[in-house]
Amino acid sequence: MELLQQHIQALIFAAPQAIPLEEIRTVVQESFQAEINEADVKATLAEIQGLFQQEQFAFELVEIAGGYQFLTKGAYHNTVAIHLKQTTKKRLSQAAMETLAIIAYKQPVGKSELEEIRGVSCDYALQKLLEKELVIISGRSEGPGRPLLYATSDKFMDYMGINSLGDLPKPKDFKEVENSIGDTPAIEETVSNPNTTNDGVS
Repeated sequence: MELLQQHIQALIFAAPQAIPLEEIRTVVQESFQAEINEADVKATLAEIQGLFQQEQFAFELVEIAGGYQFLTKGAYHNTVAIHLKQTTKKRLSQAAMETLAIIAYKQPVGKSELEEIRGVSCDYALQKLLEKELVIISGRSEGPGRPLLYATSDKFMDYMGINSLGDLPKPKDFKEVENSIGDTPAIEETVSNPNTTNDGVS
């Protein structure tokens, strides 16, 4: 069938995980509005596998986890690993971490309450947390203007390495200085200046 191979390539490429043979068949069958048997799909998959075995391609079609998936060839794993390390390990800014912590413990919470607690605008921090999908909009407050309410997402628990919000440390577990949110103010030291009198006037 004309362009069947290209359609199957596109389907496997777009799938977030390995896609089973039968699912491939039913999808392309509906797409072409024609009967497509399993043998034709298997033969096409074999053609695709042969095609991507050629050296000019950095990835290959692999039968894995009960289905088919495009994977990077072993020779390029290190390059991909470096990219993943650079993109996934970027730390949140201090402002974003403070905002995220408040949302985690006070959720659902509105922007005005966040800013009241932090004492500064939270617009940029909220935007970054929403972009990283660590925070979601969970609804609207019943208060004046019905402002948006924010809560943590499922991805937040993956990011923090916890199974549920109940695994978060309890406030009583925090030590006053070591676990405080934000930078600890520097301790001011009084230094005696030989050119200064007791009343502070030179």
